[in-house]
Amino acid sequence: MSIPAKPSSSRAAEAIAACRVDPTAAAVELTDVSFAYDVRPILSGITMTIPRGKIVAIMGASGSGKTTILRLIGGQLRPKSGGVCVGGLSVPDLEPEALYALRRKFGMLFQFGALFTDMSVFENIAFPMREHTELPEELIRDLVLMKLHAVGLRGAAHLMPAELSGGMARRVALARAIALDPMLVMYDEPFAGLDPISLGVIGQLIRRLNDALSITSVVVTHDVYESLKIVDYLYFVSEGRIVAAGTPEEVHASSDLFVRQFIDGAPDGPVAFHYPAPAYREELFADVG
Repeated sequence: MSIPAKPSSSRAAEAIAACRVDPTAAAVELTDVSFAYDVRPILSGITMTIPRGKIVAIMGASGSGKTTILRLIGGQLRPKSGGVCVGGLSVPDLEPEALYALRRKFGMLFQFGALFTDMSVFENIAFPMREHTELPEELIRDLVLMKLHAVGLRGAAHLMPAELSGGMARRVALARAIALDPMLVMYDEPFAGLDPISLGVIGQLIRRLNDALSITSVVVTHDVYESLKIVDYLYFVSEGRIVAAGTPEEVHASSDLFVRQFIDGAPDGPVAFHYPAPAYREELFADVG
């Protein structure tokens, strides 16, 4: 396996110069970002700011481009046009080694947790510490227990993922996401498939840990009720564009048709029930011969 070349000082300077955002004020800045898979457009003209120390939700229907935004922030994808700045660095302009170094400052909670099934809860949390640090095992043990205590699962350290409930598995995944004290944590549908009690627990943990650790959180979700209780700001994405944005209070009071349809769960509105198709009568009586 080849080792990525160390980025040149000029290329590193370009990655910094490409971002005009103040990293002490904004952790993430997307500016007029567009992205497409081949000829299929996914995002078009996305601009958003994620302030340092805040929780920002990205909401929208399935397939609207929410997870693609997370992949652009993490550098898994490169935008077709526009800028993606994280911590004052232009992510698309980073060389591989610099990108890997930036990613070590990220935490990620995947949908349904994505724990390593052949490792215990303890080993799942210890994994990123062993992979990315040279800490002694005694200190790793203390840190793992500290992270598990923060999510209320210190007593479950010896269990295997198959022995955990859905809510417990999500909390273990959250402990793993904060294992290296990241500057940014990204959550991909953290509330999916949880019962009401577990959902509330995860929501409050996200809020409390974000504030206690002074991190920044980006939450991709379609759970309106829980998100409005914990986030500082929301962006609504539809068909690859930001169609509305605001604080929880502004969203509650909004008369925007898309926002109201999303919050109220209405089947009819800007997001159509029917996929685009020819007129029904026309298609029924079309000559199929």
